[in-house]
Amino acid sequence: MSAPTPAGLLRHAQQVTPVLPDRLVAWQRQEGRHHLPWQRVRDPYRVWLSEIMLQQTQVSTVLGYFERFLQRFPDVQALAASPLDDVLTLWSGLGYYSRARNLHRCAQDVVALHGGQFPRSSEGLQTLPGIGPSTAAAVAAFCFDERISIMDGNVKRVLSRVLGWDQDLSVKTHERALWAAAQAVLPERAEDMPSYTQGLMDLGATLCTQRKPACLTCPWSDICKARVQGDAERYPVKTRKLKRSERESWWLWLQWQDQVWLQQMPSKGVWAGLWTLPLLDSEDEVRTLVGSTLAVQIELQPRLKHVLTHLDWYLHPRRVLISDARAAAALQKALSAREVSGRWVATTDLANWGLPAPLRRLL
Repeated sequence: MSAPTPAGLLRHAQQVTPVLPDRLVAWQRQEGRHHLPWQRVRDPYRVWLSEIMLQQTQVSTVLGYFERFLQRFPDVQALAASPLDDVLTLWSGLGYYSRARNLHRCAQDVVALHGGQFPRSSEGLQTLPGIGPSTAAAVAAFCFDERISIMDGNVKRVLSRVLGWDQDLSVKTHERALWAAAQAVLPERAEDMPSYTQGLMDLGATLCTQRKPACLTCPWSDICKARVQGDAERYPVKTRKLKRSERESWWLWLQWQDQVWLQQMPSKGVWAGLWTLPLLDSEDEVRTLVGSTLAVQIELQPRLKHVLTHLDWYLHPRRVLISDARAAAALQKALSAREVSGRWVATTDLANWGLPAPLRRLL
């Protein structure tokens, strides 16, 4: 039977402590992951950087970005001192670009308000831009041995299964109840917090996966309520689904003398601050804008589908090869009238610009 109330869940969590945390710490030290570059370090800058990058992004994708970021921004001072465009350029392709903007703002606050040192508590860390409760807990647990639990998607799945919490996590009170239980099963020794926290991550990533969890090799196999019930894949329960929408845009791909015209997106919204081809609302708008200059050929390119968390974005590239300087100037003037800053960029220099992933692939 699953715990029917938050009070029942908390009592059960207290009953399985210290067996539950002790087993996880021992398992992580013996069987967990130890090869990742942000592990076995006590540097809050590296831990924080990895945690931000790993939000909704797979480890295999993050590895290359993490190394390149450290080469370009070896510490928080270097990151804070760099232009946002440089940060967005290195982030290009990683997605969820608000993370990069918050990363930059956070680094600047750490330098300006905290003397270049990250706050040493989860409470203090949460005052910084882009650091929520779970990220703050990870940095505090890994770097400062604070006894506080992380609560990302993997951890919600792992703990809801082992504790048998089948209440809808779309309801805030149910999620808070699970977090309270997570606090109750922390190891008693603060020095065990890094291994315990990493163990939660490793368990969710390698054994207690969303589909076909490897229950027989799990260190919690005999005390896991979901395994005893035989329906681990039913957890966690979350009934509220994210509403998806669709959008269509036309990309105006202007090319002149080995240059393309790029415009910078506004500071808010999808791709905020990134550089992109001009985005128009319809085929008619493309033809009207191009037709208002000199006669040029419009090449139709295959439609692209860009999938975001909440949005399917259909992009229609329309390529215009310009050979006349007057046409280039007229088109530049027409685009500038749209009140979005833009410029001609050499195709050989595109790697140094912060472009959204689908545009980088296109160009």
